[in-house]
Amino acid sequence: MSDLPQLPFPRSNPLDVPPAYHELRRQAPLSRVRTQAGDEAWLVTGYHEVRRLLADDRLGRSHPEPGNAPRISGSALLGGPRGDYATEKAEHERMRRLLAPAFSARRMKSLTDHIQFLVDDLLDQVATMTPPVDLHERFSFPLPVLVICELLGVPYEDRERFRALSDGMTNMNDPLASATAMEELSAYIHALVVEKRRNPAEDVLSDLANMDAEDKEIADLGAGLLFAGHETTVNRIDYGVVFLLSDLTQRDALASDPSLAPAVVEEILRMASPSDHGLVRYAKADIEFAGVTIEAGEAVLLLPGAANRDEGVFAEPDVFDIARETGDPHVAFGYAQHHCIGANLARVELQVVFGTLFQWFPTLELATPLQRLRTRTGRLTGGFIELPVTW
Repeated sequence: MSDLPQLPFPRSNPLDVPPAYHELRRQAPLSRVRTQAGDEAWLVTGYHEVRRLLADDRLGRSHPEPGNAPRISGSALLGGPRGDYATEKAEHERMRRLLAPAFSARRMKSLTDHIQFLVDDLLDQVATMTPPVDLHERFSFPLPVLVICELLGVPYEDRERFRALSDGMTNMNDPLASATAMEELSAYIHALVVEKRRNPAEDVLSDLANMDAEDKEIADLGAGLLFAGHETTVNRIDYGVVFLLSDLTQRDALASDPSLAPAVVEEILRMASPSDHGLVRYAKADIEFAGVTIEAGEAVLLLPGAANRDEGVFAEPDVFDIARETGDPHVAFGYAQHHCIGANLARVELQVVFGTLFQWFPTLELATPLQRLRTRTGRLTGGFIELPVTW
C-alpha cells in the first residue's frame, strides 16, 4: 500500500506530540503506517492498548527471520529485531532477576543523599557562571552520567567517549554507523568487565562480571545499561525544565514548595516525549486485537508518548499540570514485564533535581524562545541540543 501514513510525523513544537497521533487514535487505537525505513507496521497510540500489548507474551523483540523483519529505522539499537527468537523470553526473565537487586527501590532510595550532593555541587558551579548558561551541558547531561558511571563502575573521565558512541548508536539514518557505534560501546564495556574480574568493586559491572553468561552477552547488557541509564534521564531533565519555564506560575509554585517535586516529576514523565520512535515489537503468532489481526512476524510500534496523551484517560492530556490528579498511571516506563528496570533510579534523580533546582534559581527563565530551541534530528532519543537559561 502506498497511501499509508508515513513516519515520522511533524510536531507543532518540541513539547507537543505530533497531532497525527490524536487523529489516528480517534480513528482506531491501532493503525497501519509506513515506517521511516519504508516498511509497514502497526502503530499503537491508545493508552489501554499500549498497556495490554506490553503485557502480551505473543509480542517480543526478536524475529524468526531477522534479515527479513520489517524495520522501523536504521538504528541498530531499536530500529529492528534484537535477541534470539528461541530463547528471548527466558533470557529476558533471567536478566531481570539478575539485575533486580542492583536497581531495587530500596537501593535506589539509599542513593538519594549522594545524588543530592552531586546536584548541589553542579548547581554551585552553575551559580558561578554568567548567564546565559547552557543548562543541558552544565547540568542535565553531567548529572545522570555521574550517577550511572558510579553505579555501573564506568570511569567518568571516559564520558565524552561513550557520549559520542551513544549518539552514534541512535543514528536512524545510517545503519552501518549505528551498528559500528554499538559494537564499539560493547567492546569498551567488555574491557571494563575483564578488568572488574581482576579488581572487583561495589558496582553493577563487577556483579555482571561474575554472571553465568557469555562475555558478549554481558558486554551488550552493560552497554545497554550505560546508554539507557543516562540518555533518557538527560532528556527528561531538559524537558521538565522547559515545561516549567513555559509556565512561570507552575515554576513559582514548585520554587515555593519543593515538596511538590514527586508530583511534578510524574507529570514530566507523562508529558515529556522527546522521541517519536516508540517501542518495537514483533508478533510471534497471529493476534486478534482491537478489531484487527496482527499477523505473525509483523512489526508493532508501541508509543508510550502518545498513550500518555490519550484524551480518553487523561483530562486535557496536552496540558502540563503539576496539580493533576494522578488517576491512571502513565506508561513512560513501560508496563508489566516490560516495566523499565531503571525506573526507580530515574525517579530518585528527577525528584532530587526538581526539588532542588528552583531553590537555587527561583527566577530561572529560558534565554531562548521555545520555538528557537534546537532539537536533535535523525536520532532515536531526540532531545534538545542545548538549553540556554538565565536568572
